[in-house]
Amino acid sequence: MSIGTTLSTTPNHSFHSNTRTSLLNTVSPIQFLSFRNHTHNLRVLCFSSNPSQQLPPVVVVGSANADIYVEIDRLPREGETLAAKSGQTLAGGKGANQATCSAMLSYPTYFVGQVGDDAYGTLLSDALRGGGVRLDSLTVVASAPTGHAVVMLQSNGQNSIIIIGGANMSCWPSTLPRQHLDLVAQAGIVLLQREIPDAVNVQVAQVGPGRAEPFRTKSLTLQGMLVYQ
Repeated sequence: MSIGTTLSTTPNHSFHSNTRTSLLNTVSPIQFLSFRNHTHNLRVLCFSSNPSQQLPPVVVVGSANADIYVEIDRLPREGETLAAKSGQTLAGGKGANQATCSAMLSYPTYFVGQVGDDAYGTLLSDALRGGGVRLDSLTVVASAPTGHAVVMLQSNGQNSIIIIGGANMSCWPSTLPRQHLDLVAQAGIVLLQREIPDAVNVQVAQVGPGRAEPFRTKSLTLQGMLVYQ
């Protein structure tokens, strides 16, 4: 994904820049994001808000990956080398995707995560920032590479993914910094994906919203939501 400009999707993983995304014009607090690629037309129900309202933020604690994305006719057999029809490196990761979708709805959104001090980390930071995500709690670590993934999309629409955890899975402090925990405690919605260490997720869950309350579409009160993907 070129986060914040145009998006596309491979199933259950990430959004990519070769597919156009549009927000449908509506005065309703309920909006739809439309995702299109070569084989899918998807509409995802989203909740928007009145920008004049002072709402608690969405806080996404999780993963950011550079996706090495290749299109192939089929998976290679054991010992076989195949040529891809196309390939590119794109910003992705479940956490980064969640944060970007939230920010695209003009909802205050923070991303808490880690990237390496490398080119992939710069790619992800620039893409998130360009999508309107607030990066006050994004940490750049020097001792681990940015997480990345190899995404193989076959011509029949099936995909296979290999993830290299990198900074997503290592170098986290044993106790999250107080500013991160305070941010989570003040959130209206906290999103987790379990692509980072469970010990981090547990700390977030312990200070995050204590109970889930339903959306009320007229006043759109977004409070108390703790969501795992």
